[in-house]
Amino acid sequence: MRILFDHNVPAPLGRFLDGHTVIEAKDEGWDRFVNGDLLNAAEQDGFEILITADKGMRYQQNFTGRKIALVVLGNSSWPVAKLYVERIVAAVNACVPGSYIEVEIPFQ
Repeated sequence: MRILFDHNVPAPLGRFLDGHTVIEAKDEGWDRFVNGDLLNAAEQDGFEILITADKGMRYQQNFTGRKIALVVLGNSSWPVAKLYVERIVAAVNACVPGSYIEVEIPFQ
């Protein structure tokens, strides 16, 4: 699957997503896009999953009819998130078009 990392997702996570193509929003020039624009651009460019740490996106955007899946990290600090890599990978692998999965990662 083609996965887009929002600007708040730790880049080292990408090396754990074997079998997926991971691209960062900044590499596309999309790191300054607001949520709706980012979702639209990603979907139009064929991304299947957007990973973000923006918990509010679910409430700010209408996901009805969307093809892109959303994975939301509960904490984007890499030293903490790396302890939950298995949960994140499982969430990514469980995605279906239009799905929303929040990965609980406590603040430590």
